[in-house]
Amino acid sequence: MRCLPCHKEDTAMDTALLLWTSIISTCGVPKIIISDRDPKFTSEFWTNLYDMLGTKLSFSTASHPQTDGLAERMIQTMEDILKRFCAYGMEYKDHEGYTHDWVTLIRAVQLAYNKNQPSTTGKTPALVEKG
Repeated sequence: MRCLPCHKEDTAMDTALLLWTSIISTCGVPKIIISDRDPKFTSEFWTNLYDMLGTKLSFSTASHPQTDGLAERMIQTMEDILKRFCAYGMEYKDHEGYTHDWVTLIRAVQLAYNKNQPSTTGKTPALVEKG
């Protein structure tokens, strides 16, 4: 599982660049991406990109995100962990001092999630992904 800091204002091209630099260039092309029906992921640009890469795009049902329960639970878990990191003063020290910025803390949240061992598989997400 990967956490990528993005913003509502990001364009489809911004998102594609983020996917390329953070996932594809380091981990390879994903077999599947699960998404809501955000136009950033449903545009002709994305459809063509997925076809070229051989990536399957799976959408949650419009207005019913609970149909994609596993992904929604994961997102909710990530949000909860991130809120706790920020709320309880988990600090990340960089070269300029301390910050509580969620963009900075998101890597620690990713690590916390990937080190978790869910009872359903008996394996951490990192072990499932990397073997």
